[in-house]
Amino acid sequence: MSLKEVVPCFTAINPSCKGCVHRLDRELCQKIIDYLEQHNTLTLATSTGGLPWAASLYYVNDRFNLYFLSKPEARHCQNLRENSAVAATINDDYKNWREIKGIQLEGTAYYVSGTVEKAGAMNLYLKKYPFVKDFISVSRLKEALSSVKIYKIEPSTVWFVDNSAGYFDRKELKIGAVNT
Repeated sequence: MSLKEVVPCFTAINPSCKGCVHRLDRELCQKIIDYLEQHNTLTLATSTGGLPWAASLYYVNDRFNLYFLSKPEARHCQNLRENSAVAATINDDYKNWREIKGIQLEGTAYYVSGTVEKAGAMNLYLKKYPFVKDFISVSRLKEALSSVKIYKIEPSTVWFVDNSAGYFDRKELKIGAVNT
């Protein structure tokens, strides 16, 4: 995916962004999207009633937006019903702290209810994780999707950490006020 596709498309998806995307550092923007596309799991942090929770989840991305599948009764999904504010990290496991690279983000997350968006997210999911097709045959698709729901994370700020570029190198990308 080229950055030319990212900037106008993201602004169209998020008109409340007030033009923040067109002023972004294009190189950083592309680094973040490439990193998201090259990785598979995130750690999602949620909270409710002052109690924090973290869960590791497979995800897919559509530009900066992230989608994951989960059961509504999972603790992180229960937390989202009361508090949609989230944080997440995506990174590899490094032995040398000077090599650390990764993404930190904050934003909101919620259950996807729209049929078109659900279908798009599921297509992305099946493309990235073909093994899921083995669990979800066409005849069992409705049954499988009835117990697992699709959730979306809309980041408001993303940080790209790259210690190889310098000690504690962390670049910030303001995506905008997503739900205003």
